[in-house]
Amino acid sequence: MKEEDHQVRPGIFYSCYHQISRDGEHFVPEHTLSFVTAGSLILNDGAREYPSQQGRLRFIRRNQLLKFIKHPPANASFQSISIYLSQDVLKEFSLVYGIQAGSKMPQPGIIDLGKNKSTDTYMNSVIQYQEAGYLDNPSLVKVKIHEAILLLLQLHPELKELLFEFTDPHKINLEAFMNRSYQFNVKLERFAYLTGRSLATFKRDFGKIFNTPPRQWLQKRRLQRAHYLIAEEGKTASDIYLDLGFEDLAHFSHAFKKEYGYSPKKAAGN
Repeated sequence: MKEEDHQVRPGIFYSCYHQISRDGEHFVPEHTLSFVTAGSLILNDGAREYPSQQGRLRFIRRNQLLKFIKHPPANASFQSISIYLSQDVLKEFSLVYGIQAGSKMPQPGIIDLGKNKSTDTYMNSVIQYQEAGYLDNPSLVKVKIHEAILLLLQLHPELKELLFEFTDPHKINLEAFMNRSYQFNVKLERFAYLTGRSLATFKRDFGKIFNTPPRQWLQKRRLQRAHYLIAEEGKTASDIYLDLGFEDLAHFSHAFKKEYGYSPKKAAGN
């Protein structure tokens, strides 16, 4: 799936899928609360998978790359509620309640907030809003989002350091980041931003580390991983091309054959 060039709107949104879906933003621009009401949801940040079952609430940190796989239950549809905590909403909340982030501390990208009476009560009220059609009312949605923030701070005070930290990503280890994130199909500008660099600085630093332009390196690295998965683990091209950042099967097969001189099917027989 190719990254879409749009920002997530603040609000509360209901999702329903009847088949396994890999749809989802590769770039998470806003803090998000994710609650699965039916089925299961697997998130992958390039380093590990984070499975979540029905009835559990998760906090997803902004400014990260993630893949989403939504699994519906047997003979039913996958359903979830997403609550987007935009920077504008959080800044307004910070002014109203006089809350500021303290020291900058490393924080995980995904936090399982578990299942308890307080979160269940809140999410049940959101579901009732959705069923009644109230999520189309911006004023009511704003009240529910503020309620979510207050509940988070009550149950997990440490989240204050994440919620009210409004700076852009700082400069990080480029080599480690790219080796973890190469399979995400996002633009170079996004990679640059997430590593705390301008596009020009990103390209310059990338060349010094990898001795090749970013686009060429990304294609080669994805194809190397594809070759291993096909030849050594018995995967098929259709199993892996999306997970490795290719937009369609034909493009993947053409690039694979150009790189190795034979098709993915022949690689499986070698």
